[in-house]
Amino acid sequence: MASPSIVWFRDDLRVGDNPALHAAAERGEPIVCVYVFDEQTDYSDTSVFSDDSPGIRPNGGAAKWWMHHSLEALAGELDARGLALTFRSGPAAQVIAGLQRETNAGAVYWNRRYGLAERELDASIKSSLKEAGVEARSFQANLLFEPWTLRTGQGQPYKVFTPFWRACLGAPTPRHPLPAPSAGHVTGAKTVPSEKLGDWAFLPTRPDWAGGLRDTWTPGEKAAHAELRAFEAEGLGDYQRERDFPSQDATSRMSPRLRHGEMSPFQVWHGVRDASSAEGAASFLREVGWREFGYHLLYHWPKLGTENMRPAFNAFPWNDPDPEVLGRWQQGQTGIPIVDAGMRELWQTGVMHNRIRMVTASFLVKNLLLDWRLGEAWFWDTLVDADPASNTMNWQWVAGSGVDAAPYFRVFNPELQAKKFDKHGEYINQYVPEAGTPGYPEPIVDLGESRKRALAAYDTIKGS
Repeated sequence: MASPSIVWFRDDLRVGDNPALHAAAERGEPIVCVYVFDEQTDYSDTSVFSDDSPGIRPNGGAAKWWMHHSLEALAGELDARGLALTFRSGPAAQVIAGLQRETNAGAVYWNRRYGLAERELDASIKSSLKEAGVEARSFQANLLFEPWTLRTGQGQPYKVFTPFWRACLGAPTPRHPLPAPSAGHVTGAKTVPSEKLGDWAFLPTRPDWAGGLRDTWTPGEKAAHAELRAFEAEGLGDYQRERDFPSQDATSRMSPRLRHGEMSPFQVWHGVRDASSAEGAASFLREVGWREFGYHLLYHWPKLGTENMRPAFNAFPWNDPDPEVLGRWQQGQTGIPIVDAGMRELWQTGVMHNRIRMVTASFLVKNLLLDWRLGEAWFWDTLVDADPASNTMNWQWVAGSGVDAAPYFRVFNPELQAKKFDKHGEYINQYVPEAGTPGYPEPIVDLGESRKRALAAYDTIKGS
């Protein structure tokens, strides 16, 4: 009697270089592929979750839009191989256990996650399955370097990026990507009842604010590979020279692909290395390393998204949030053209150029003296690449509350940043065409005076 394998997809929405799917194909039994939509798990269950567990954060609106289309694309890729993607909703532990009983599966495979709540949930599910005599295995798929494998000479987690990245480069070369299973390599699917993806309401309707996302992106594994090939051929050589200029089409566009697992970091690493050994390749792979560093921090400091890594910042004198002020920042109506351009790019496209992310974040936390968590929450909801590690690490880096943080006295001057990186105003004109006209708002704060206030505020905790 057949003993199917369950492959549980999460943030690995691809068939290529998917170790869990590869293992199921190698096992040689019928395969049940499942995606579980879980916003119902009870994190008060102390038998599963520790006191430090922050819970698994629901995805924001832009990420859900992406997920809907990426899951559709994944279903198509699986269908081409004789497999079906089953959609189930509810507490993941209950859904997976129920699906195993329903199918009499002999094995359940998934790829690892690195947040504390995710790890604790996965460990609990693995333990329960093994107690029931079911093979349960997890795999390294979405990070080049497992967070527990890299330590300082003193045996501690890294807190500074440069030595962390040096350790990564000195570690064994990341494995080569696994091939996608072919139709002939898959024993077949076991058909089980499925919910409808459309019933989960991942797509906005009233109002439909996703027009700019549709114009900018085509989610899915095939599109991810096409974009990587285009970047390797046309953008990689100039990456180091042009990456800081937001009007240039110089970025890889890989961040949402990696976030949702349409592309693995192993595919990116070897694809870029095979394409070029030039300076641009080293510079780009360093950015991949920055993503790795974020997960290294998240693994060792699980409350990275909610608590200051530097305890001194618990006493920082943030301004009370003024809804009007925060709203003008969110809507790109601050009266500072480069800031407004970035915030409008974010709303329209679901991403923001990395240089401008730093400028807009610095403006919020330093010129407006608003808590970094307010900005992080807005980015979480509006970024298609909203990543639980990178998003929070980057906000803490700009605020100065995290490890390897920018010096507290570094306040990005938006006007100087615009002169240096958008000299001819192409980026600003694209998103803020009314800048400089009578209808454009006056600056929400004086940049010079707000910088002085920020430095004074940071001085209050300087000695802590």
